[in-house]
This record gives sequence, C-alpha cells and structure tokens, in this order.
Amino acid sequence: MRLDHEDLDLTNDDNFIDKEKLSAPIKSTADKFQLVPEFLKVRGLVKQHLDSFNYFINVGIKKIVQANCRIASVTDPSIYLRFKNIRVGEPSIINLNIEEQINPHMCRLADMTYAAPIYVNIEYVYGSHGKKATSVKDNVKIGRMPIMLRSCRCVLHGKDEEELARLGECPLDPGGYFVIKGTEKVLLIQEQLSKNRIIIDSDKKGNINASVTSSTEMTKSKTVIQMEKEKIYLFLHQFVKKIPIIIVLKAMGMESDQEIVQMVGRDPRFSASLLPSIEECVSEGVNTQKQALDYLEAKVKKTSYGPPPEKDGRALYILRDLFLAHVPVRDNNFRQKCFYVGVMLRRMIEAMLNKDAMDDKDYVGNKRLELSGQLMSLLFEDLFKTMLSEAIKKVDAILLKQSRASRFDFSQYITGESHNSISFGLERTLSTGNFDIKRFRMHRKGMTQVLTRLSFIGSLGFITKISPQFEKSRKVSGPRSLQPSQWGMLCPCDTPEGESCGLVKNLALMTHVTTDEEEGPLVAMCYKLGVTDLEVLSAEELHTPDSFLVILNGLILGKHRRPQYFANSLRMLRRAGKIGEFVSVFTNEKQHCVYVASDGGRVCRPLVIADKGISRVKQHHMKELQDGVRTFDDFIRDGLIEYLDVNEENNALIALYESEATTELDEGAEAAKIRADITHIEIEPFTILGVVAGLIPYPHHNQSPRNTYQCAMGKQAMGNIAYNQLNRMDTLLYLLVYPQRPLLTTRTIELVGYDKLGAGQNATVAVMSNTGYDIEDAIVMNKSSLDRGFGRCIVMKKIVATCQKYDNSTVDRILMPQRTGPDAEKMQILDDDGIASPGEIIRPNDVYIYKQIPVCTTRDKITSPLSDSQYRPAREFFKGPEGETQVVDRVALCSDKSGSLCIKYIIRHTRRPELGDKFSSRHGQKGVCGTIIQQEDFPFSELGICPDLIMNPHGFPSRMTVGKMIELLGSKAGVSCGRFHYGSAFGERSGHADKVETISKTLVDKGFSYSGKDLLYSGLSGEPLEAYIFMGPIYYQKLKHMVLDKMHARGSGPRVMMTRQPTEGKSKNGGLRVGEMERDCLIAYGASMLIYERLMISSDPFEVQVCRACGLLGYYNYKLKKAVCSTCKNGDNIATMKLPYACKLLFQELQSMNVVPRLKLVEA
Repeated sequence: MRLDHEDLDLTNDDNFIDKEKLSAPIKSTADKFQLVPEFLKVRGLVKQHLDSFNYFINVGIKKIVQANCRIASVTDPSIYLRFKNIRVGEPSIINLNIEEQINPHMCRLADMTYAAPIYVNIEYVYGSHGKKATSVKDNVKIGRMPIMLRSCRCVLHGKDEEELARLGECPLDPGGYFVIKGTEKVLLIQEQLSKNRIIIDSDKKGNINASVTSSTEMTKSKTVIQMEKEKIYLFLHQFVKKIPIIIVLKAMGMESDQEIVQMVGRDPRFSASLLPSIEECVSEGVNTQKQALDYLEAKVKKTSYGPPPEKDGRALYILRDLFLAHVPVRDNNFRQKCFYVGVMLRRMIEAMLNKDAMDDKDYVGNKRLELSGQLMSLLFEDLFKTMLSEAIKKVDAILLKQSRASRFDFSQYITGESHNSISFGLERTLSTGNFDIKRFRMHRKGMTQVLTRLSFIGSLGFITKISPQFEKSRKVSGPRSLQPSQWGMLCPCDTPEGESCGLVKNLALMTHVTTDEEEGPLVAMCYKLGVTDLEVLSAEELHTPDSFLVILNGLILGKHRRPQYFANSLRMLRRAGKIGEFVSVFTNEKQHCVYVASDGGRVCRPLVIADKGISRVKQHHMKELQDGVRTFDDFIRDGLIEYLDVNEENNALIALYESEATTELDEGAEAAKIRADITHIEIEPFTILGVVAGLIPYPHHNQSPRNTYQCAMGKQAMGNIAYNQLNRMDTLLYLLVYPQRPLLTTRTIELVGYDKLGAGQNATVAVMSNTGYDIEDAIVMNKSSLDRGFGRCIVMKKIVATCQKYDNSTVDRILMPQRTGPDAEKMQILDDDGIASPGEIIRPNDVYIYKQIPVCTTRDKITSPLSDSQYRPAREFFKGPEGETQVVDRVALCSDKSGSLCIKYIIRHTRRPELGDKFSSRHGQKGVCGTIIQQEDFPFSELGICPDLIMNPHGFPSRMTVGKMIELLGSKAGVSCGRFHYGSAFGERSGHADKVETISKTLVDKGFSYSGKDLLYSGLSGEPLEAYIFMGPIYYQKLKHMVLDKMHARGSGPRVMMTRQPTEGKSKNGGLRVGEMERDCLIAYGASMLIYERLMISSDPFEVQVCRACGLLGYYNYKLKKAVCSTCKNGDNIATMKLPYACKLLFQELQSMNVVPRLKLVEA
C-alpha cells in the first residue's frame, strides 16, 4: 500500500483508506518478530550490565558521597572537609604529568587498566600560623575507577562501525566487561535471596522460622523469628541468645496482651499458638515496657566496637536501628515495627497450620540478581569510607603535635599518590575476584572471571551467566532442578554438566534486570489511590478478611479495601507512563496482600498487552516500526507492551500465539471463557531460550539433554572471535581458516550476529556405516575435502620475554646473535637486534631472544657500564611439539608498569584435521575423526557429489536428535533452491521454522527424493549400494580439543625430588601412572612380575640395608666398606634388599612420629 502525496490529495475521501485492514489483528504472528531486534537495541543481553554500571556512575556514586559528605577532625571539630560534588572523568592515563586519552584496545595490548579518574569538588579548612580559613578546590582527583566497555563513560559509547574500527574495536563485541591489567574481566551476575522480604522456611529440625534480611543505606542486618517447642523466639546477632518475641513486642510499646493477640489474628487457632509464648513472658515477670527493656538490656552482647551505650540504653537502640532495620522508626514510634512483627508471626502460624504457606527459596520471584553496578557501589563505598577514616586519623595525628609546621592543609590528606587506596582497591578486587568487604559482611571468592575468547558465542554467553550463591559441594537437588518460574526469564538448556549443574544459569534472550527506582513518589501515589495508613489502624483491623495489606518493597504501607481495583489502577498508571515501567504489582490471594515492587535486581521481560484476548499491537503499529517511525520505547509509552516480572506473571494469563487468543467458531463456552481472560501475548516463543541455546536448529525436536550438551560444546567451537582478532595479543587464540555461516539458521543467530562470526562449516554428511572406523561416534573423513581446507585451523600462542631493571640500576641486555660457531644454528631466526623476526619458521629449542642478565643484581648502585664478563647468558628457548612447523607471526615491543621493556611474540601454527581431533554438530553429537580416506574410495551420488564426512547411523536411535535430520533436509533444500531456511525453536506456527512438508516439497521440485535419501555408488567397486543413503549438508563445528595438544608418552625422564618417582603431567614430561584400579586389574590377572616392574623397577627402586636384629634401616659406610645399623651400633647381620624409595620415605616419616616400623626378613 504505497501512496504518493498527489494520490492522497486526489482521493481525499475516507473510503479510499482501507480502515479494516489497518485495524485488523496481525494475520501471521511473524510480524511481531520485528519487536525482538528493537528490544535488543535498547535492553537485554549485555545492556543490563551497562544500565547498572551507568546508574552507579551517574547516580549511585553521588549518593554514596552525599551520605558521607562531611568529615571533621576529632580533636578540633571546627577543622572540616566537605565534598560538594563527585564525577567520573574520561578514561585516561597520566604519562609524564600529561593526561593522555586511552582506548580499550591500547590497554589490552599494553597490559594497562582501562580506568578513568574520579574528581571531587571540596571545601575545606586550612590553617597557617594559627589562623583558619576556608578554601574551595575543584576537580581534585581521589582515585581511578575502572570503566566498563561500552558504558556511558567509555570511549566507544555511541560510536558507529567506522569510528569503532578506527579505535581498533569490533562492532559486534558486546562490551560489558572491564580491562584490568590487560586482561578482560567480567563481573558475573550474582544471584541472591531478595532483601527486605519475609521468607518463611524451616530448618533441619523442622522448626518453622521467618527471616528478613534488612538492608538500608546505613545498616544491614538479619532478623530471624523462630518457633521452638511451640514458643516463639527472636534471634538477632546483637543479643546473647534467643529472646521471647512477646518481650520484644512489649519493649516496643505494645504492652497489652489482648492487642498482641488481635494483631496476629482473632482466629482461636492463632491465639492458641501464641499462648505458650505469652505464658513464658509472664513467667519471666515482664509486664510493662520498662521491665521488658531492662530484661533485654541484660541480654545485649558486650561489644568492644559500635556506639557507646546511650542514655536510653543499648536495647532500645538495637530495637530501633538493627531489629528489622528497613522499617523506619520516627520519634520512637514503634507501631509500624510491631505491625511488621505481627505479620511475620501470622505468616509463621499459617505455615504451621498449612504447609503450603511456606516460601520456596528457589522460586525465581524470591531471588534478586546483583549486577556489576551494585557490586561496584558496595566496593566503592567501602573504599571511600576507609579513605575518609584514614584521612581523619592522619589529620588528628598532625593536630596533636605541638610543634607542628606552620601550614596545615586538610585537602592534601585525601589526595596524593602515596595513599591512592581507592584505585588500588578497585583494581585489586576486580583482578583477583575476591570481594572482602568487612563493613558489609561480604566475603566472596571468584566474583570476576576472565572473559574466555574461544569463540564469539562463548564470550557472549559468558556475559549472561549467573553465578549462584550456593557452593557447589552441597549435594542438594532443590536449587538444581528446573523451576517452572524460570520460563522466559532464564534459559532452560544452558547450564553446565557436572558439579555446578543447575546452579549456574544463563539469562534468556529478552530478559531485563531492573535497577532501583525512587520510592517516594510511589508511596504518595499509593496513598492517593486509597491506601489506609497503618498509623490510623487498630490492631484488630490489621487482618480484617475483606481488605488486603499493601506492601511496597517489603514495607507495609497500609490496607486497601478493593485490592483488585488498586492493582488495576497502578497498572493503568504504569501503561500510561505515569510511574516507572518496571514497577510491578502483584496481588497474593493466599496472603491477602498486594505487593508493589520497584527495587533493583528483579528479572522481567516484555509482553504484548491483550484486551479480552485481542492484541493491542496492530498491523499499522508494526508498519510504523518497520518504517523507523516507532521505537520499542514508544510501544511501552503507548501502553501496547509492558514489562512483567515473575511475581506479576502469576496474575496474568499469557497466550503463546495470537491465534490462541482470537476466537474460532466451533469452540465451547469454556474455551471462550479462558479466551476472554487472556491478558497478555508472548512476543515470540523462541525467546525463552538464551543466546547459546538459540544457535541450535529445531531444538524442540531434540531430546533435552542433547541441547544442554550443545550449549557446553558451542562455547568450545573454533571460529572467528571478532573483527579485530588479528590485532589482538591473546594468550591462546583458536581460529578457523574458512568459517561459514550455517545453511540452516535460526532467528537468534541473526539477532546476536553469529552469522557474521560463525564457528563451523557446512559439511556434506552421508549417514551410513563404512570401514568400521566409525564405531562409537567416530567420523570417517574425506582426504580431498581436508586438502580443500575443511576443518583447517590456526592456533596462535603468545610468548612474553621481559628485560628487567634491577635495584642496583643494572639492566638486562639483548645482543646481536652469533652467526658462526657452535650455537649459530639455534639462532638462525634471530634478527640483528637479537629478537626473532616475524615470518621465520621456529622449531623446538630455537632461541627466540638472545638475552644476557647481569651476574650481580643486589649490591650497591653501579655507575660505570658493566664489562662483558659481568653478564651471564639467559637465552630463551622455544618449547613446542617435535616435527611441527610453527611461524613467528608478529612481534610487539611495549613497556610494562615498571617501565621495563616487554617483548611479546605471537607464534602461529596452522593445523589440518588428523585422527583423534574432535568435531561436533549443533545437536550435542560429538565424535572424533576415526580415519581419513582418499576421495577415490569414498561413495558418490549420481550427481557426482562426494560426502565430506560419513557418520554412523547408530548415533540417531538412542539419542533421538530428530532436529539433526530436519537440519539435513532443510540445508539440502536450501542449497538446491538458494535461500537460507530457518529452524527457530517452536517456530513452525509463527513461520520462523520451515515445516518438513514444505522442505520435502522443495526437494521433490528440485529432483531429489522427498526423504533426503540418494542413490550412492560404492567408491571401491563402483556398484550401486544396496540401500538409499540419507545425505545432505550439516553444520559441523571443530572443537578446541585436538590430539596434538593431548598426545603424551615418555620413557625415562625427570623425577620428583622427595619421592624420587616420575613427575606427573604432560607439561613436566611426566610418567603414566598405574593407579590403584589398574593395579587391581593386574592382580586379578595374576601378572605379578608386571606389577613388580611397574610399581618399583620402572618407578623408584632403591637399595636399603636392613638390620636383621632390630628390623630398622641401616646405611652403607664406604670408609669401612661395610654396612652399619645405626640403632644396634654394629654391622653383624645386615641384609641388602630393594624397596621403592617412597616406601623407605614412609618408614622414616613414621619414625619421626614415634612409630617404629620393623622389617622382618625371610631368606627367599
């Protein structure tokens, strides 16, 4: 429907525009697909890391400084320093006192940290000659903040492809990581139980408890109320032992027992459960608030730190500030806290009476994901406060000196390189990954991980990875199982096998993780919408059955008589854009509560809003989107799409496809009723999978563990890493020489850019049994296709050599190599400057740097130049597999932190597939190359097509990877008709996956069999094979496990000093161990001489002298030419025998522990 302006002017009557067509619902749901790439432009994948970090840089860091903005000296409080503002600058490095702009690629190559200076504006007091005056300084640098790539402070922010290329950066690289000392580090998403929420759980003994982890800007505390033997107690760190909860309530001013019972609930079952606790309270003799406070005062832990006891005692302070810390207390009015405790008690007793009321800790709605911004802000807050307290200490120390220098300047104590603790702390924590923040009781290891660059998809999947709070060692099945609430939020396939299975998860494609929003306006809005404040309620009214509690982020706001109306009004406001788009409203019928959440770390995803089953997104909206008039944010602003988190999903009824929601004629009344209740429609069903699982074609036709295997192997496939891969200096780089994009592709592949940076090749596969070298998943390969470059890869390794500077100002030196003489042949690849030159073939034991180091490096400073005799050679030899030709690819010179010269070599090795290399298709079907056969002996079809691989048909039946068969059909049809076929998950209904019927029709039209089978002729005899062979292209990946890196054998070789047994491991040229189990097999065989040989003769034989009298070990005295027993002091009857050296060592170690092992010998 293309109209020119003239046409419109001519036909300016309404009949011409087809209103029916524009307002009609979308015919095929494929049109809604365009929303997915639009969503990924603004949110999703890596954007949550960036959003979170941007929030920290722009908002969070200012809040931290405002909360601690003024510091003053303790000895003289009039001397102070006040922070007015803080900002993070542009990434730069100070070079010879000049600020120099840096970009990430520079940092990677030169092993620098990509960081930006932090500037503050301060106002402070300085004194000179006893007079004090205030002064203002702007842009004082207090440290350096590592910058996340592609965040708002990064050089790459908002650049287009051309500018990125100029900066040496790949446009497809997602960003979202830091560059610390030249390595790329990712702060993994951390999973936690949500803060400030009541969670009902039971401990090992079956005692039911309600716990709240409170977290405010000021304090963090954990409150547990537990039921033991029918009595209810409070557990809090600050109290010595458990405290009866009724005493706590009385201490907070609720003295009447009747009021307490009313607050929990008038139901006789509730009051009966409270009775034992009330009786205990009376038996302790506590009736009034004062008695209760005195009782608690006795129970407070005597701590050395913390504020000194105030006049109203420590107990009241603990109840006010630490007990349920997130519930505010104004002017010692504890009413809100009492009500909160009442709600906790009621929930506990409900859980006692009805086990269904227990909370599930593994439910995704009870979890929060901590992103890099929150973690960095905790870290920065800790370092900032430490810096302030250090500054105060230093200032006090100076002020206490009587004879101090005339000038005194407060500002110099927070700056200066000598105490640059902020930049050092941030860099160290991100580099090691160990968060040790004592202030917030946070001790976690392995929070950051190096971004693995094995394949493009591997590094993308790494950024969406969620690290669990559990340690892997616990054998628990609960957290590992697939939760129904993960639907659409976390990927069901992408989890590692082994010990962390089910604990490490990945985000789905269209997930967004929220950041914090302001609560103030929301609270006001709720009161406007008719929430009754708690202050005006009596205890009796707290749980009236006809009204619901309203809880905002764990705070009880009050009651509402019409909860459904309240929830709907909030939703209307959200869709109209009057409150934040990520605020979620959730009515819980069981608990009689309405939960409103606006906190950060909730996972949510976008859904299309439907009215009575009819989608709000119409055809003309999508037309505007395609023309670029509309963006994804406009859809949300206009109330066509909204974000739902896990809790609110429980109040919605979501249809998978629009066709489910539109009415059909022959449906019953029940179906119509369900249809009328539909509130939302999925944008696309395949978005429940994550990035890595989205590569698999037709995953819904595979057995589910196969998809999980592929998710693990897709990250190890070789391919292209980034457009700038040849400019990078990585430790290890695997590249495929001729990568291709898959013939059968999926929508996810196009969304994440995998088709531009593929990791595999389309191989023509014949499914047949051939030669017997294809048993157990082995693959028979065609030699000619290997010659043409199938599976050929390049391995690049980095070698680093440094020229050190020493304390006595001597330096390593690099010499011109000797061109003649004994060592000349090992130095052939060296240039005249003593460094290997690029393009030379390097063999094992070749010298790649001809370096000499000073003999003496420790004594006093040496001024005169050293003579040649004062240097000793320290040539570096290249170690590599024998008989392989490797090439020096590039040589780079740079200086490291200490300013010494650093030489980096990249060694390039081109490998072609050989026996034992590992390949895999995209369906978890891995196999090694079993044999390589000449093309002449390979079967061929009537068209003269010869397969590249032959795969054994026994790989299909037990694995049930039907997706692989459909992939073969689809690729074959795609090759013959010249278009890419699609195989997205669940895509048949929406047109994102080609149906087998249509594929077969294409095949028949092009003259193939509908089933994809061909008539093959034997390559050996030339006769037709007796069966039709299933043959066509399948996308195969070459995995990084190659036999050249694993092959290892040894004869004699190095030994361990202590036990004199052969070393272990390939790198140390170790031996092959016959372990316990192999020994058992040999014993069962009765091969005693073989055991004797393997366990002693070829390991660590040792001759010992044994005294026949005392049974202890002696020694051989070479002066006297006879053996002596050191215990009996004579050498009369000593026998010589062979022992393993490890056995002799064990005897001596036992003797050192006062255990006497005596050997009884019998003549053999």
